[in-house]
Amino acid sequence: VPLLITLFMSFVIIFQAKIPWKFYLKFLAIPFLFGCITFVFMALFFGVGAHILDLGVFNLAVTEDGFNLGLLIFARVMGGFTCMAFLALTIPMTELFGELERFKIPQIVTELAMLMYRYIFLFLDEGINMYHAQETRLGYSSYKQSFKSMGMLGSNLFIRTWIKGEQSQIAMESRCYNGSMRTLKAPESIRSIGTRNLALLVSFEVILLICVYFTWNMRII
Repeated sequence: VPLLITLFMSFVIIFQAKIPWKFYLKFLAIPFLFGCITFVFMALFFGVGAHILDLGVFNLAVTEDGFNLGLLIFARVMGGFTCMAFLALTIPMTELFGELERFKIPQIVTELAMLMYRYIFLFLDEGINMYHAQETRLGYSSYKQSFKSMGMLGSNLFIRTWIKGEQSQIAMESRCYNGSMRTLKAPESIRSIGTRNLALLVSFEVILLICVYFTWNMRII
């Protein structure tokens, strides 16, 4: 079922949301790599049962239980990430935060999420600028120099982002910040899901539940 979700969400992202497939594959590359690493470790070091592959090194072997467990976790990683990718690639974050308020999520949670989202890009921007500055001064000309430069970048980046945060706080207070941030809400005509879309959503969820029921004890090997 998680693999079914992965395929369906990928189809929707590429063919319905019109996200370029090359960009989407690059976006998917890192979680796919981590999923594969998790699958290998689960197959080798977890699970019991008959051996389906003996590596002949340090008595390492792939067991039936470990293989199935690793594949299940890999599928869940990919299924969860593709759902998150659909949200990230199709919904502006301002609208998403507005919908969180609509669902009565505590205001402190949404404000923390907004600040975290803002400072992620601030953090990346500062880090990229500092890296390029070091690179132009041959800060990564050797392995030893690279480790030294990365250490300096990490220590200075914390201080720079702290200063930027203080400056942002001062800027917000100068604009009458009173402890709460307002979000722009989409018009009701845009927020309405519509009867047809609601029916499709419910049908898809029912299909997933049926698939879960019939594949509950399914094992690949």
